[in-house]
Amino acid sequence: MQNYNDYNYDNAIDRKSALASQMARVFGWMFIGLMVTGLTALFTATSPAMLRIIYTGRFTIFGLMILELVFVWFISSRAMKMEYGVAAAAFILYSILNGLTLSSIFFAYTFKSIALAFFMSAGFFGFMSVYGMITKTDLTSLGSLFIMGLVGLIIVSIVNIFLHNPTLYWIISFVGVAIFLGLTAYDSQKIKDISIRFTGTEKERNVAIVGALILYLDFINLFLYILRILGKRK
Repeated sequence: MQNYNDYNYDNAIDRKSALASQMARVFGWMFIGLMVTGLTALFTATSPAMLRIIYTGRFTIFGLMILELVFVWFISSRAMKMEYGVAAAAFILYSILNGLTLSSIFFAYTFKSIALAFFMSAGFFGFMSVYGMITKTDLTSLGSLFIMGLVGLIIVSIVNIFLHNPTLYWIISFVGVAIFLGLTAYDSQKIKDISIRFTGTEKERNVAIVGALILYLDFINLFLYILRILGKRK
């Protein structure tokens, strides 16, 4: 007859296994999103027809950016209430839209510097994400500071669009890297905690889509700021 301690031990193992599967699902969807974005951006940058559609229209690129913001809001606020397949499709469609707008980096930077920035971002992101998931420190308070820093960064970035200050440009770039490294750790811990609550429920797969979107955004922004620092312009 199985004793109480054995039962608790088995349950703990099952919970850890289920959580590991859930986090693998989160990062799996994030990887799919990044792959779709990268392939879309590369295809767009090498397709004259796509370039004409996106970049010759006066408001096309701005329309795509606004549509991206709508999708981020839609997925973040509605994913837990919709069918899993619909949430996944919305995430993939957002990844495609982001790929269309990110195609511009292939005209601004050399392919070698883009690849370097990507692999550096992957390394930094992976380290901070693992740290966020294994640390015993509660990152909630730090996360709040990073979010406030992000709001300030956005405001300063908008101001510098008009100022064109080179020094401020570099400060924004380095601060942006620091903020998104911190957010990567904070979001990884937060997603892990949320996954623990939903693992084993009918909504655990929806949580994976939301988590994938959050980490996807962290990675993309980290990559863009690193590219601003290291990228060699054409």
